[in-house]
Amino acid sequence: MTAPALLNDLKSRKFKPVYLFHGEESYYIDLFSNYIESNLLTDAEKGFNQTVLYGRDTDVMNLLNAAKRFPMMSEYQLVLIKEAQELKWGKEGDDKKSADPLLTYLENPVPSTILVFCYKHAKFDKRKKTYKAIEKRGVVFESATIYENKVPAWVEEFVKEKSYRIHARASAMIAEYLGNDLSKISNELEKLMLNVPKGQEITVEDIQNNIGISKEYNVFELQDALAKRDPFKANQIIDYFAANPKANPIQLVFGALNTWFTKILKYHYVADKSPQNLARELGVNPYFVKDYELAARNYDAFKVFSVFGYLREYDLKSKGVDSSGNTTDGELLKELVFKIIH
Repeated sequence: MTAPALLNDLKSRKFKPVYLFHGEESYYIDLFSNYIESNLLTDAEKGFNQTVLYGRDTDVMNLLNAAKRFPMMSEYQLVLIKEAQELKWGKEGDDKKSADPLLTYLENPVPSTILVFCYKHAKFDKRKKTYKAIEKRGVVFESATIYENKVPAWVEEFVKEKSYRIHARASAMIAEYLGNDLSKISNELEKLMLNVPKGQEITVEDIQNNIGISKEYNVFELQDALAKRDPFKANQIIDYFAANPKANPIQLVFGALNTWFTKILKYHYVADKSPQNLARELGVNPYFVKDYELAARNYDAFKVFSVFGYLREYDLKSKGVDSSGNTTDGELLKELVFKIIH
């Protein structure tokens, strides 16, 4: 089940007796569990019919005692297990003497109990009988880590659901600086939207003003300077990075340049260079295709392969390999940029 479909079912009050939200990305686990916790019961019903347990502080028998109760003056009761990855799930036996009581319950859950497991930062073992029982009787949703190249599209969809629009460069900038932690991204966007009128397009300037990214000296501007082979502008940006290392860590710069040059290399080997096909093959918004066209004109495939070698070399030097240890990150970046441009 997709995230929108599951959320739609919850909003329509089409509940299942058991939910397992698991995976390495916590955003959707929190989204669904918070929605159920806030909306399943009224405030008056919660006093008698809502039980919140934590995996490290409870055990299977306490969980089952709560789950087997019947609701009081309510259609449902909620039993929510947070940090379920810390719960001692017990062994699954093959005979009646060693039968797992939790598995027995999951195979025949109480219909008036909504039992929710929040299994964070890890995947639940799909080979387990408990997993298969939940999948059969309830809903399993894996909140997988999103690929970084999918983040801009996720950001665009997120703000659209909030009745906003966002410029392609702004969504790409968020992905570059905040990575693929959806909880962090959503928190930053929520704060940003407090300062942008609803329905208005979120711009690069909004991102820079509200998320603390420099207007002139950022990774995007560095890529633009490299694309134009402009050493003066590139060194201005490197000087700013050197003066603000916490905001612009060298590993972030290396990662961004590696991703950028990978797409430039891919550009060279794409046969159909129509804007639509290039956008699809490079995994970028069509708005950025012209930037890669410019970069590809200035860096042929042979040069790009050399750049990958420089990136590996200076990544190792930044970690103390083949380096005196007396060279600053700013000096390393200046050497790297010189080799890339010349």
